[in-house]
Amino acid sequence: MTPGVGERSVLLYDGLCGFCDRLVGFLLRRDRRQIFHFAPLDGVFASDLLNRHPHLRALDSIVLIENSGLEDEVVWVRSGAVKRITRQLGGMWRIADLLLSIVPEWLRDAGYDIFARNRYRWFGRYDACRIPDSSARDRFLD
Repeated sequence: MTPGVGERSVLLYDGLCGFCDRLVGFLLRRDRRQIFHFAPLDGVFASDLLNRHPHLRALDSIVLIENSGLEDEVVWVRSGAVKRITRQLGGMWRIADLLLSIVPEWLRDAGYDIFARNRYRWFGRYDACRIPDSSARDRFLD
């Protein structure tokens, strides 16, 4: 099933980060509606987004774009992006969204920042980005 134009979400990720790579794999396996598409932070798509939203350049964060390229484009970062991902996955993952809603955003973001600063140490760093297999290639943007 292919999502409608307004349902496509693009996740910008650090292609060299071990955790980020695992997150992409996790989402590929669980996103039955194929809502999520993926673009590396150092790619053309990310560059275009950063030109539209220059305030994002300084962030060291996961970035989720809903309604990408449309007039009602919405950009989520840090714990807000994580919450939106769990919500869009649906099913039991909505429980994670509800639990995260209990925690104030400033505290969620503080925890996220600690995680982001340590992600290479805890999960490793790759020399190159993931090369998607043929079954998922259409979900990756340059």
